[in-house]
Amino acid sequence: MEVTFTSKEDAVMWVEKYRPKSLDEIINHKKTIKSLKSFLNTPRTMPHLLFAGPAGTGKTSAALCIARQLLGRTWRDHTLELNASDERGIQMVRERVKTFSRHATGTLGNIPFNLIILDESDQMTKNAQTALRRIMEANSRISRFILICNYSSKIIPPIQSRCAIFRFSALSHEDVAEYLCEISEKEGLTLSKDGVKAIIDFCRGDLRRAINTLQTASTLGKDVDEKVVLQIVGQASPKEVLEMIEKALSGNFLEARVKLYELLNKYGLSGTDIIRQIHREVFNLDLDERAKVELADIIGEYDFRLVEGANEDIQLSALLAQFTKFNVERGNRN
Repeated sequence: MEVTFTSKEDAVMWVEKYRPKSLDEIINHKKTIKSLKSFLNTPRTMPHLLFAGPAGTGKTSAALCIARQLLGRTWRDHTLELNASDERGIQMVRERVKTFSRHATGTLGNIPFNLIILDESDQMTKNAQTALRRIMEANSRISRFILICNYSSKIIPPIQSRCAIFRFSALSHEDVAEYLCEISEKEGLTLSKDGVKAIIDFCRGDLRRAINTLQTASTLGKDVDEKVVLQIVGQASPKEVLEMIEKALSGNFLEARVKLYELLNKYGLSGTDIIRQIHREVFNLDLDERAKVELADIIGEYDFRLVEGANEDIQLSALLAQFTKFNVERGNRN
């Protein structure tokens, strides 16, 4: 597509961040990609595939790369891509999927078969999955299915048994950091080490989310550091959360409570948000394992109370009170 700029200011370099066109361009997952590439040499032997794993790890990208490399330039004509979370009922399976899978156009020329990609297939109803199982079996000669899901346990066993299952794990911190630094260099950003770490801690192996976070942070300026990232993602500084916890554990309940409200107001956090960060930072405390276990148990109780609809103000104050009480009781035991 040709882009026309109205002025020199509009003609800013645009970087294609992560949109792989072939399996070789997929980040990480070396063993999985090696297995998938073997199907490209003998496509007729390719079974139905099931890709399972966390969001943003390359499952959909891998499926589209297979479609491009197997079906050639006209791959879109022989590929049906559906998001099963939007269309997840039995009617969708009986109409769109069944009709497309029965077309024999996939057997013409160099096209080995039609390809049907069902994203978020774990959101399909049980009835829809049962109907899909029959279609997969009946039309396996002229169609192949690639099912993509976050949780393979939500796919019924008869479908799992008809598929070769590939599990995509969360990307390593090193891989995400390397890719973010590559993007920053191309776009002229200054990405600090603490900025990279903040993005990685927030996104937890989800490369798509990490890239979007970096892009959003870059709208505030060319310098992207921890402060900018935390402002974008709506999280408190880990150091400040740790400081609040340590105040409570040292017996300074009122000071810890003041720090709590400071964090809530400064970063606009909800009660659930701050509890998740407290849970994360507890394991960075200089405490023995038993103490961390007890603190994690306390956090879990108050997280449950918030989920059930209890008052945030009261429950967060009570959580800090429990931390202070825990330290006193621990001192008495010692």
